[in-house]
Amino acid sequence: MHSSRVGHYKTLKAWQHAQRLAIECVRASRGFPDYEQNALADQLRRACYSVPLNIAEGNTRRGSREYRRFLDTARGSLAEVETIIEMARELDYVTPADFGRLEALVTETGRTLYGLLRKITSAPTRVPST
Repeated sequence: MHSSRVGHYKTLKAWQHAQRLAIECVRASRGFPDYEQNALADQLRRACYSVPLNIAEGNTRRGSREYRRFLDTARGSLAEVETIIEMARELDYVTPADFGRLEALVTETGRTLYGLLRKITSAPTRVPST
């Protein structure tokens, strides 16, 4: 497991920020119109859940290649979250203040997630003994 190199996932800033972002996005999605609850709001919830879940799952995997794959998935989901909250702003589903808060959380999550990915990428790759 990678937890010896980067720590348990709950201690990772990337996971902490992603967890906070997920909670705030779910709260914001409750304010979307009823006709969006099974569409854009649901997509936002699924994408925002994916970010901390993939960080946590990757942290338990053996080998940096597999961990990177989960972190890449988390980054993709984060881009999806960012796109959805921008749409929500344009459609007036979130207030400008809520958008600003969510955007700041996306930025911080992305920054720390990228740092974690760089750290994992620079970790020596284990070569299986034959």
